[in-house]
Amino acid sequence: MVNELEFEKPLLELQKKIAELKKLTKDSDVDLSAEINKLEARLVKVEADIYENMKPWDRVQIARFPSRPTTLDYIPHLFTDFFELHGDRVFGDDEAIIGGIAKYKGLPVTVIGQQRGRDTKENIRRNFGMPHPEGYRKALRLMKQADKFNRPIISFIDTKGAFPGKAAEERGISESIAKNLFEMAGLRVPVICIVIGEGASGGALGIGVGNHIHVLENSWFSVIAPESAATILWKDASQAKRAAEIMKITAPDLKQLGVIDEVIPEVKGGAHKDIASQAEAIDKVLAKSLKDLVGLSSEVLIEQRYNKYRVIGEFTELKDYVSSK
Repeated sequence: MVNELEFEKPLLELQKKIAELKKLTKDSDVDLSAEINKLEARLVKVEADIYENMKPWDRVQIARFPSRPTTLDYIPHLFTDFFELHGDRVFGDDEAIIGGIAKYKGLPVTVIGQQRGRDTKENIRRNFGMPHPEGYRKALRLMKQADKFNRPIISFIDTKGAFPGKAAEERGISESIAKNLFEMAGLRVPVICIVIGEGASGGALGIGVGNHIHVLENSWFSVIAPESAATILWKDASQAKRAAEIMKITAPDLKQLGVIDEVIPEVKGGAHKDIASQAEAIDKVLAKSLKDLVGLSSEVLIEQRYNKYRVIGEFTELKDYVSSK
């Protein structure tokens, strides 16, 4: 089956058998309802076992699933009157990042998000969701505009990382991300970040400094991708599954570590199974975040954002680290 996930194979095989028996029953006089009922009961159990006991690598695979909803898929479900704006006013328009103004339940907001393609042609056009410097500069232009007009900012994170090519380096990819981190820290309006797919490295952080950070249940958020971490740790990218286990990059782990604010539940099997229902789950968390943040003064918002990142992680004395070895 095209694009099937490895850990879902037992489930897909059962579904195939049930479909075959139903077709056989329909096309003949043989009554197979008893066998179908048994298989359907087994299907429910297998489905529960699979989706309630997923490993970190399973979640990484769902986050990378080709049909996983993108920023542009969620916008019509969450916002009205979305008007996309283009260009960084320096070099050009990077389609790996989209952004514009919209209304959320009547409230004017600025929406920014990384955008993957839905097929090969669009992926090439959008550079597989890996932004160039002009993408981050476009995002910053829109964020400053939102700051000027007192509009809350909602960003959707979904990237394998910023584009690592020569052209991006020549145009200052490191500087553009660093500037976004600096400027976002001082924005006077609420900033809410939602990781809807992959949230890798500085590419994610370039639009990910917020008052609240929420992550979909089967998304991941980390300073490095599992393959890259495996290459550094064991000189072997095929150890990515092992790296994902120890890196604590999935939403439940991030919540436990205090890196994120909320884990947004996903529909069973992943967001791609039911975009409308998934958008409803995002909507509930987004509404609560805006309710908590919109009434705060700019000074309080900046202080809250600073303190949020200040308390992430722990300081360990080097001598304690060495002695533990």
